[in-house]
Amino acid sequence: MAHRALRWLKRRTAAAAEQGWWLLFWLAGALRRRLTAAGAGPQPWSTPGGQRVLVVAPHPDDEVCGCGGALLRHLAAGDAVTLVYVTDGRRSRALGLTAEAMAARRQQEAAACAAVLGVSAWLWLGLPEWDWTVEALTPRLLALLDQVKPDVIYAPSRVDFHPEHWKTAHALALALAQWPWHPRLRVVALQVPLGASLTNVVSSTRAVQAQQQAAIAAHASQVYSTARTQRMRRYTAAAYGLPGEAEAFWEMSAARYQQLHASAPAAWPAVFRSLRYLPWTDGLAYLSGWRARQALSREHDPRGEQRHRQENEVTRDDI
Repeated sequence: MAHRALRWLKRRTAAAAEQGWWLLFWLAGALRRRLTAAGAGPQPWSTPGGQRVLVVAPHPDDEVCGCGGALLRHLAAGDAVTLVYVTDGRRSRALGLTAEAMAARRQQEAAACAAVLGVSAWLWLGLPEWDWTVEALTPRLLALLDQVKPDVIYAPSRVDFHPEHWKTAHALALALAQWPWHPRLRVVALQVPLGASLTNVVSSTRAVQAQQQAAIAAHASQVYSTARTQRMRRYTAAAYGLPGEAEAFWEMSAARYQQLHASAPAAWPAVFRSLRYLPWTDGLAYLSGWRARQALSREHDPRGEQRHRQENEVTRDDI
């Protein structure tokens, strides 16, 4: 009886903490919108249609937790979406499975997720989690770029805490440096928030929220990590005055992405913190690494980005 009461109390206090953070983000966002000039904030997500979209997911579940709502909106607009899963997720400690059994389970979950999303083009690279090199991944990503010829790439970044997300970002930057075309990059938030200083595109997922949740549920072994990303989507919606959930992105040119991730991850400042399983300290994930986000934001030149987009925009006729 006492154990049941403690579990009930834990759930209630966690729910109250999440609601408290949500209210704080809503208030902070409302104040920021009041003090910011019209049109100065993040742009709403959009697509002209007919785009080729590539999603580079370091782990199975990163694709749907980081940008699943945007992918569904791409598909609804007639865009062609390709998913690539870099690692096999074998090091997950869930369910008490062996590494080989977990890798097989994660591949099955990835296939189920892609089916729910409605994505038929997906590739399982299956690199053994924690046991692969950037040198092994880079040529495979370069071959994938040649195959898909994406207009838009959703990718991880250095604004993260996970070494495998860093390595994937570095490998992608090296592959892009060898590729002659210039897609747009949309950096996704994978358990580590981008924050107001880096977010420049926001996608409301309310219209596709039920389908996104069904796709997330396909990764049944990862309930501990998917719960925290759902809270982050709720906080994003609250901060930007949107109903339901929303996804935040940091959009940039391929050249800018290469510049940010050209050096080896060992040189990147490890100052960012992820949301934890329970919400009591969620706000710390937004405060940790605040100075680093500000520094990256100050380096960003929107006018230069716009010029680069106009000069190097990829079209079907170019390829």
